Amino acid sequence: MVFATILSGLAPSFLMVALGGIIRARLSENAWQGLDKLNFEILFPALLFVAASKRPIAFSEVLQIGPAVWAILVLAMLLGWLARPIGPERFLDFAGGWQTVWRFNSAIALVASQTIGPDVIGEMAVAIGMAVPVANMLAVIVLSRGGSLSIFQTISKVVLNPFLLASVLGVTVGLTGITIPAPILAPLEMVAAAAIPIALISIGATMNWSALAKMARFNAYVCLTQLVLVPGVTLVSCLLIVSANGLAPVLILFAALPTASAAHILASGFGADRKLVATLIAQSTLLSAVTLPLWILGIRTLF
Repeated sequence: MVFATILSGLAPSFLMVALGGIIRARLSENAWQGLDKLNFEILFPALLFVAASKRPIAFSEVLQIGPAVWAILVLAMLLGWLARPIGPERFLDFAGGWQTVWRFNSAIALVASQTIGPDVIGEMAVAIGMAVPVANMLAVIVLSRGGSLSIFQTISKVVLNPFLLASVLGVTVGLTGITIPAPILAPLEMVAAAAIPIALISIGATMNWSALAKMARFNAYVCLTQLVLVPGVTLVSCLLIVSANGLAPVLILFAALPTASAAHILASGFGADRKLVATLIAQSTLLSAVTLPLWILGIRTLF
C-alpha cells in the first residue's frame, strides 16, 4: 500500500519528464534556456513564496524543527563535498551537481507524509518552510563561488537571488500571520502552478537519457548520499537522542527525499552543466520510488 501511494504520487512527475524528452526537438536550445530563465526569475519564486506563506508558522515549531532540518542540510552538504575528486573538473559544474545532495522535492515530501499521519503532514510543512531558504542560500553561495566571483559579488548574488528572496519573504509572512488579500494571492497562485510542470518538462528536454542506464561514479555517490547515507545518519541520531524521537518520523522522511526540480533551474541560471543536473534529478527521483517506501516502512516500525 505504501509503495502504491508513493508510486502514484511520483507518476505524474515521471510523465511530465518523459513529455519533455519527447518534445525536446520542437524548441531550440535558446528557447529551452529562455524557459529556464522564466522559471528562475518568476515562476519558481512565486511557488516558493506561496508555499511558505499560506500556512501560519508558530515560533515554537521553528525552534524545534528548524535547527534539526538545518543540521540535515549541512550534513548532506558535507557528505556531498567528498565527491569532489570524482566530480566534474570545472567547479561550477561540480557545484551544480553538489547542490542536488541537499535540495529536496517538496511535492513528494507532502505526498509521502500522508502515508504516515496528519501530524507528520503539519510538521513537514514547517520543515519545508524552514529548510527552503537555507537550502537555497547554500546553493546560491556554492554556485556563485563556482563562477569565480569576488566576495562582494557573491554576497550580492545571494542577497538578490529570486529563490532566496521569495523563500525568506514567504516564511516572514507565515511567521507574522499576515493574510494576503485574495486579489493579490490568486494571480500569484496561478503563476506558481506553472512552475513545477514547466520545470519537469524542461528537465526531460535537457537531461541525458542514456545516462539513466549507466550511472557514473559521481552520480551514483550523489544519489547514495541523498537517499541512503543522510537518512541513515538521521535515523541513528534520532535513536541516540531520546528527545528527538517525537520528531523522528518527519526528520527521517525529510532526509530521505529525492532532490528538487528547482535545482535544474538554479544551475541553469548560473551557467552550470544543465544536462548533469537534469540527469541527477531524474536518477534521484527514479531511485526514490524504491528507497522512500522502505524508509517509510522503517519509520512505521521503529516509531
